[in-house]
Amino acid sequence: MNLQDLKNTTILLLGKSRAFSEDEFFSQLKFHNISIAQETGDDVRFIVEGRMMSPYEQNMSDAFYEEKRYEFINIDVFEKLLAQEIDNDTLLMSLKLSNDKMRLKSFIQNSCIDDTLFFKLLKMYSFEGEDFFENDDNRDVSAALIGRFYENIERNHNVQYATTGIYHLIAQTDNEQLLEAIAQLTPALQHPKIMKALAMHEKTPRSVHKIFLKKGDDSVKEAMAYNANLDKSIIHELIKYEDLAAVVAQNTKLDDELFGFLSAYKTFLAANETLSEVMQQELFSLNEEQVHLALAQNRGLHVSICKLLLHVKSEEIKKALYINRATPVDILQNAYKEGGYNEALSANSATPQSILQELAQSQDEKILYNLAKNENTPVDILYQLQLDSRFERAVKTNEAFGKYIQSQNIGWLV
Repeated sequence: MNLQDLKNTTILLLGKSRAFSEDEFFSQLKFHNISIAQETGDDVRFIVEGRMMSPYEQNMSDAFYEEKRYEFINIDVFEKLLAQEIDNDTLLMSLKLSNDKMRLKSFIQNSCIDDTLFFKLLKMYSFEGEDFFENDDNRDVSAALIGRFYENIERNHNVQYATTGIYHLIAQTDNEQLLEAIAQLTPALQHPKIMKALAMHEKTPRSVHKIFLKKGDDSVKEAMAYNANLDKSIIHELIKYEDLAAVVAQNTKLDDELFGFLSAYKTFLAANETLSEVMQQELFSLNEEQVHLALAQNRGLHVSICKLLLHVKSEEIKKALYINRATPVDILQNAYKEGGYNEALSANSATPQSILQELAQSQDEKILYNLAKNENTPVDILYQLQLDSRFERAVKTNEAFGKYIQSQNIGWLV
C-alpha cells in the first residue's frame, strides 16, 4: 500500500496519532485530501487503528473486523506513509519562515521521518544557551536524539533523559552524520567529556576536527592527537604543537608518507603499533637505546625485529620483550628455561599456560599478583588466588575470569 491509495478517500480513525502531533496529523490529512469520518458509512473504506484506543473503540474495531468490509491500517504504517510524502525543502522553509518552535520540536520528535530530515531539523533548533536537559523543550529534543540512535534503548530508558546518553551515543556509533550533528549542538561545548570523545572518535569527520583546531581548547586538541584516524591535513596542523606532535607520532595510523614526516619523533614512532616491518627495521638500525626499548614494548612488534632485539645487550630490553604478548611463544619458553625472567613472564598473556601453572607455585607476591591479572592464567589458579585478600581484587577485575563466570552463570565466590 502507498499513500496514493488513500488520497481522496475517507477513513475512520480509532484512537490517536502517535508520531505526529494531533494538529500536524490533521494538517497532513488535509494536505492529501484524506477525510476523517465520525462513524462508518458507505464512503469509509479504511480504518486506522491508532494508539490509546478506548475500550469502546476497541470493541468497535473488533466488530468492524468481523464484518470484513474494511481494510485496517496500523497507525505506525499510516504515519510512515505520511512521512514519506513530506517535501523536505518545503517543510524546512515553512518552519524557517514561521519560526514555530513547537512545530519544529514536534517534527524532531517524529520517529517516522528519515535521518536526513531529522539532522536538518536538529540543526535548526536553538538550545538558547542552555544545557541538554535544562528546560522542557531542550529535554524533549535531547531525548528524541538519544531515543532515535541509542542502541537497545528499550533496555535502558533512563539514559534517554541524561547527558550520559549523549556520551554513550558517541561511544556506540560509527555514523559520521550523527557525530557531526552532536558536535554542532551548543550544549556539547559545556561538557569537556563529550568534546574529547568526539575528538578521539575515529569516525568523526574532518569538518569537525577543523572546527576543534580553530575553537577547541588545549584538552580537545590533545584528545585529537590520540585519534588514530586523523586526516593528514589535520595532522599537519597538530604537529605544529611540539607536545602534540609526539602524541600523534605514537598513535596515528602510519603510512610511508607520515612515517617520514614524523621521523623527528623516533622514540614515539617506535611505540606506534601500526609500524610496518620495514619501518621497525629502519628504527632499529638507528641503534639508539630508547628507540630499541620502545620497539621491545610495542604490541605490534614483528618477529624478525624481536629476534634482533634479543641480541642487544640490555636486560631492560629483554624484560620488555618477555612481558610483550607479541613475542613468539618459543622465545618465551626459552626465557623460562634460562631463568631470571619469571616476573615478566607471569604478566604476559602470551606465556603458555603450562608455564603459568608452574609459576603459580611461586611465593613471590609480585609474580602471584601478575598471575591474578593475567587473562591467560588457568581458571582453577584464579579461583585459588581470589581466596587471598592480596589478589582478590585483581582476579575480580580480570576480564577473562569475569567472562568465565558469566558463561557459567555463577556468582563470585565470597
